[in-house]
Amino acid sequence: MISKRLIFITLFAIILGQTALITYQYRWRIYNYFQRHNYVKNAEYDRFFAQWKVYGIDVSEYQGRIDWQEVSTIFGEHKIHFVFIRATAGKDKVDSKFKRNWNAKKNPRIWQGAYHYYRPDENSIAQANNFIATVRLKKGNLPPVLDIERISSIQSLKRLKTGLQKWLDKVEKHYGVKPIIYSGSSYFTNYLKKEFKNYTLWVANYNRTKIPIRHKWKIWQYSDKGRVSGIFGKVDINVFDGKVDELRRMRLK
Repeated sequence: MISKRLIFITLFAIILGQTALITYQYRWRIYNYFQRHNYVKNAEYDRFFAQWKVYGIDVSEYQGRIDWQEVSTIFGEHKIHFVFIRATAGKDKVDSKFKRNWNAKKNPRIWQGAYHYYRPDENSIAQANNFIATVRLKKGNLPPVLDIERISSIQSLKRLKTGLQKWLDKVEKHYGVKPIIYSGSSYFTNYLKKEFKNYTLWVANYNRTKIPIRHKWKIWQYSDKGRVSGIFGKVDINVFDGKVDELRRMRLK
């Protein structure tokens, strides 16, 4: 005869299993619910961000598995217009989530582009080839991006700049569009401003109380603490210094 204790344990296990299943099935709704209730904590942060009208995010494998069907706004209020997705790093690294992120069905009003994280101690042409072999840009995509954040430990600054130019030239020739340069505000000012001033600049500067003014930027990554439904945890957020039509014109023809 089955004991009451065994019946209780069995029922408890069933209830626990069903609860876990429901939680998993509705994990995004549960997460987004708490996201929405957390937005109020970002009120002051949000008001500063609201000075602009065109917003975007950038993602990589570090954001884990993204539910792109849920991605639409930053802080539950600001419409996302663009996303840059990391494709490659160095001469042989392919972002583990790039293929999924790139091919995921997104809101058609969110325009996407791909970026390469440049390793200053590796061959520039090999890095360009890695990006080209990985990324298939098409009409409507944003220009490719070169992300440079560090100086080299084995070569001079002059040789580093030569390598950067080789990457930019090869990628531009392949896709038929001038790449964007992403870099830290101080890094660009100290090392790149003179030689690369004619490139569209995407600058990183997390001082949210002061707009970067030392050089002309078009995209400003002003925080790595954004909140977006569909993405667990924090994400980089950006503003575009212009109108939506200007961003639209930047896309590949």
